[in-house]
Amino acid sequence: MGMTMTQKILAAHAGLDKVEAGQLIMANLDLVLGNDVTSPVAINEFNKAGFDSVFDGKKVTMVMDHFAPNKDIKAATQCKQCRDFCGKYGVENFFDVGDMGVEHALLPEKGLVVPGDLVIGADSHTCTYGALGAFSTGVGSTDMCAGMATGKAWFKVPSAIKFELTGKLNKYVSAKDVILHIIGMIGVDGALYKSMEFTGEGVKTLSVEDRLCMANMAIEAGGKNGIFEVDDKTIQFIKERTDRPFTVYKADEDAVYDAVYL
Repeated sequence: MGMTMTQKILAAHAGLDKVEAGQLIMANLDLVLGNDVTSPVAINEFNKAGFDSVFDGKKVTMVMDHFAPNKDIKAATQCKQCRDFCGKYGVENFFDVGDMGVEHALLPEKGLVVPGDLVIGADSHTCTYGALGAFSTGVGSTDMCAGMATGKAWFKVPSAIKFELTGKLNKYVSAKDVILHIIGMIGVDGALYKSMEFTGEGVKTLSVEDRLCMANMAIEAGGKNGIFEVDDKTIQFIKERTDRPFTVYKADEDAVYDAVYL
């Protein structure tokens, strides 16, 4: 019995030859994300636990994109807490006013995520980076804290739904229309704790930005993550932004899916 794209990434990061849906694993992380809403909670827990370092200053990132520019003292205090933490612990990828944007658009643009990565973020739409062939998912701030300190997180391996896209977008139809149509088909809990895996000839007609939009909304169907097959467009996008090595994972022909939509 084969593995899906998501299962292969999780197995590799857990140091295992194979994983199955429902299996509990501990996996190594390539990136831990927080923003100015969720990071302060993680920082408080980090301090309570007595941690004195992050596992890798290059693999933790915080983006001040919800409260910045600050509207009041409370918002400014939260951003300052993040700024002080990143300065103290050598977090290199800290994005503040003047060098920031919407976190889920910013990280791909900065080349911080590549195919095959395992990413967690204290924000539900962290599933966005599946557009690049990575496994990425949202977690709570306490999980973010543990990830920053140890470089590891536990997961229950998700089962998957396969969406085989065909054709191309008609005039005035966007990728957001496609994902909204899919969510309408399966329901807002139709992919609950499942991996939404997008494949098929239709993927080639979508831009990387289209895929980012669709993967971003996997959580709106209850998905654990959304992920696209890597193709030439993905690789070109990555190579224009980073020289980091990456691994492309493709689902096995005999991978098991809970459902397949054509």
